[in-house]
Amino acid sequence: MGHFSSAFSRLAKSFATKKGGSSDGCNGREAAEAMAKEAKKNHFILHSSGTINVDGSNNFASVFSKKGQKGVNQDCCVVWEEFGCQEDMIFCGIFDGHGPWGHFVAKRVRESMPPSLLCNWQETLSQTSLDPDVDVDIETEKKQHRFNIWKHSYLKTCAAIDRELKQNRKIDSFFSGTTALSIVRQGELIVIANVGDSRAVLATASDDGSLVAVQLTVDFKPSLRQEEERILECQGRVFCLEDEPGVHRVWLPDEESPGLAMSRAFGDYCIKEYGLISVPEVTQRNISSKDQFVVLATDGVWDVISNQEAVDIVCSTADRTESAKHLVECAMRAWKRKRRGIAMDDISAICLFFHSSPSLDQVDATLD
Repeated sequence: MGHFSSAFSRLAKSFATKKGGSSDGCNGREAAEAMAKEAKKNHFILHSSGTINVDGSNNFASVFSKKGQKGVNQDCCVVWEEFGCQEDMIFCGIFDGHGPWGHFVAKRVRESMPPSLLCNWQETLSQTSLDPDVDVDIETEKKQHRFNIWKHSYLKTCAAIDRELKQNRKIDSFFSGTTALSIVRQGELIVIANVGDSRAVLATASDDGSLVAVQLTVDFKPSLRQEEERILECQGRVFCLEDEPGVHRVWLPDEESPGLAMSRAFGDYCIKEYGLISVPEVTQRNISSKDQFVVLATDGVWDVISNQEAVDIVCSTADRTESAKHLVECAMRAWKRKRRGIAMDDISAICLFFHSSPSLDQVDATLD
């Protein structure tokens, strides 16, 4: 099912020894943050446009982000190979900020989510493994148990991040926030956690050999029935502006503000009590031999590119290192055709292939 990373345990214990305390809680968080710094130093973490493929890994990731026409790029990404010093794990996350401080919020969540999740996963795994009442002898129960550990860890992580962000005096997130879409691959299991309207799409082979798109996430827009009902119950409002028919936004009870186009996000405390939440939807999929890659992208892609078009674009890219860039560039051209007169959004994508490229066996990170 899994085990403690020995490196994590050593770091946690060292922090505990220095402080004269136990090796869990805040010490676990410090250990996870130290592991993140070490991974970045060893080029196992990618924060910019480029590629990452650690020697011997089954993963190959291509990342690309392009600034839109609305000011500073508020999208950001992260890929952490050998997540938590586990050879069979990788973490990928994509974040789409909004509001005047959105780029700061997005980067803050990008920095805090991986180590926080890792810490909560290690703690939950330890507590659950030591529980004598947990019976995971049957294989299907083992898989479900493993997913439940991740789900619990994600829910705990996202709640903590939103609390910490609210208390952060250096970042004004009252009228600013970010979405967050991330996945963890652990062996043949992928766990997807989504807060907001970015989207994950899987490419899998059909019976005739062609690649078909399978959407793995829900776009959490205010127009979704369950989302709108929650917002209205909390006295928030949902409606479209006259010059944006079909674009539902979230509004305060008595003001035409803030007008959020998503129903879940970190930050945005001006409207948190009126129905906006930061609770992720956490789902899973066991990778089969037919599954080839997954695309994580911000709404700047999905506003103009369909799921199948995205899969076809990535599939048609001869060089995997260029796959995310090719998808983003196609989205840019689609914006010019389909959204004339509308400022292009920031556009970002991560393409995670489930089998490493035989021709590339080392990290190659190129700044955008």
